[in-house]
Amino acid sequence: MAHDILFKPLKVGDITLPNRVLMAPLTRARTPDMVPGALQETYYGQRATSGLIISEATNISPTARGYVYTPGIYTDEQEAGWKDVVSAVHAHGAHIAMQLWHVGRVSHVSVQPDNQAPLAPSALRGEGAQAFIEFEDGSSGRADASTPRAIETGEIPGLIDEYRQAAVRAKRAGFDMVEVHAANAYLLQQFMATGSNQRTDDYGGSLENRARLPLEVVDAVCEVFGPGRVGLRISPFIEIFGLTDDESEEMAFYMAEELNKRGIAYLHVNEPDWAGDDIHLTDEFRAALRARFSKGALFFCGHYTAERAEDVIERGIADAAVFGRPFIANPDLPERFRREATLNEPNPDTFYGGGAEGYTDYPFLID
Repeated sequence: MAHDILFKPLKVGDITLPNRVLMAPLTRARTPDMVPGALQETYYGQRATSGLIISEATNISPTARGYVYTPGIYTDEQEAGWKDVVSAVHAHGAHIAMQLWHVGRVSHVSVQPDNQAPLAPSALRGEGAQAFIEFEDGSSGRADASTPRAIETGEIPGLIDEYRQAAVRAKRAGFDMVEVHAANAYLLQQFMATGSNQRTDDYGGSLENRARLPLEVVDAVCEVFGPGRVGLRISPFIEIFGLTDDESEEMAFYMAEELNKRGIAYLHVNEPDWAGDDIHLTDEFRAALRARFSKGALFFCGHYTAERAEDVIERGIADAAVFGRPFIANPDLPERFRREATLNEPNPDTFYGGGAEGYTDYPFLID
């Protein structure tokens, strides 16, 4: 069997995954009413040979939105739609995690309730940040993010409860796990980063204070799912949407240590190649992170091929690799790796928006 190590089972918290070829959270912008439907059932069901599917980023509340056509998990209709998606995945004997999302300042007043300003740690607009909105003529496209307002200290417990209630709905919908999105310059990373967080209360200033909100969110979600079914995603050193951070490495290490104490199932590290200068983490950094997060599984995502994934797993600095665009174009990606088959090339023109084209029509291998 090719790439044998990728097909060894992996215990991740309370769950044992059948392989180490995991599907990344992929925003596809195909839920015009924010409710998953039959198209999503087909899409996720097609990719159920993944060791673990991590859902597209899912808005935890109306204020969490920054992009139209992305799904939510805060209404009964959304919960019911996701329940059908989970059932389609489970019908194949697979596991799926929901990624819980709040974009923070990467938003626009037109997608916020009552056209209010987006929420952020501080009232600082992210330079170059763009939301995806509907225009008055009915068309959609990118628009510069609006200037946010700083969330008040007294509002933070309510924000944490939105994460908790989203986890409650995800659990009722049947998800096996949840992943807290603290990466890619969205709300929780905005709190963690020095450039976007200029608060003077208990959620700003010191590194420990800047990490307080994401850790309190993790604690709230663990109350619902238990730590053995919770993961968190980070993206060290990333500088997109105007995000800057003078203590990115220190924050990554601190979060790893704190999450290790909590015994969560996994830490998911994103090193994307779409963020301007490619984020190529060093093996020294990965090993240092591994040493600090020793109890749970460690996943890396970005730039990975089957060969590269197998290499980092064999050397003990990762437990699994997470694949994004390869899974867009190859619903049977694990089997293609197993057979060392040619991969379909994804079509970037159909990444976001639309219907079945470029979503559920990529070909499978033919026996």
